[in-house]
Amino acid sequence: MTSPIQWDDAPVFLAVAREGTLTAAAERLDTGVATISRRIQRLETALGVPLFLRHQSGYVLTDEGRALVPRAEAVELAMQGFCTEANREAEDMEGHVRLATAETLATSLLVPALAPLLTTYPKLTIEVLTGTSTLNLHRHDADLAIRMVRPLQGNVTARKLGTLGFGLYGSTAYVQARPSTSLSEHRFIGWTQQQADLPAARWLAENELCASVLTTSLLPQLHAAKAGMGLAILPHFLASEAELVQVPASLQLDQSIWLVMHTDVMASKRIRVVADRLVEVIRENRERLETARS
Repeated sequence: MTSPIQWDDAPVFLAVAREGTLTAAAERLDTGVATISRRIQRLETALGVPLFLRHQSGYVLTDEGRALVPRAEAVELAMQGFCTEANREAEDMEGHVRLATAETLATSLLVPALAPLLTTYPKLTIEVLTGTSTLNLHRHDADLAIRMVRPLQGNVTARKLGTLGFGLYGSTAYVQARPSTSLSEHRFIGWTQQQADLPAARWLAENELCASVLTTSLLPQLHAAKAGMGLAILPHFLASEAELVQVPASLQLDQSIWLVMHTDVMASKRIRVVADRLVEVIRENRERLETARS
């Protein structure tokens, strides 16, 4: 049984056929002589026929090798066309994409994951809009969004990507100093009155737990918890990164993660490439986002 053909050996075969020696072929391809020799042997083994006669003066094509030259040149042309089209696609991929998302996900997960796109598509620009207020995709405030709530109206499509899990967390020192304290005796870090409709703020209110530190965004809550200022309701993945300790509590505040796009822009290549990357990174981190660190 022959081994499978490695199609990237075709350029090596053509270089040796055209140059006549391993040394000249290696210089042409900017690689080592041993690599050229090994890949020619691999190709001959895969095809089951000798491609060259080895002489002291160089490599001479066999009849079988000569017959394969046009085929290898066709592969070469196809690959050149493939690369040209890929480069053209990258050059044509330009423009501005507005992404609305929660600061929770943007800071440590989504924004760093978008870096490869700017390397591949240097003419692409990405505007990341964060905050607790919900932008209106129907009015084109943004092209696409990662949201914790599925929109129920407007000319948009929504796709569930995963779940964002939450827990009650504090610093190791804070928790160890209060090993048996009931929740009512803890200090809490919460939201200002402007964000009173957020699930975490409602949970504190429903359980008659008053916050001693109030913020308008989540990252200050994370740092306040790290500083031992009290307990905060935080996404598991952020709390784990900060090495915070989870305190048992019946929260039931996990939220679905939705990719939302305005229907009018779904055919846009630049928006689709950003959307595809967002889908990929959330799926890669699904378990990390959903569950607490064991």
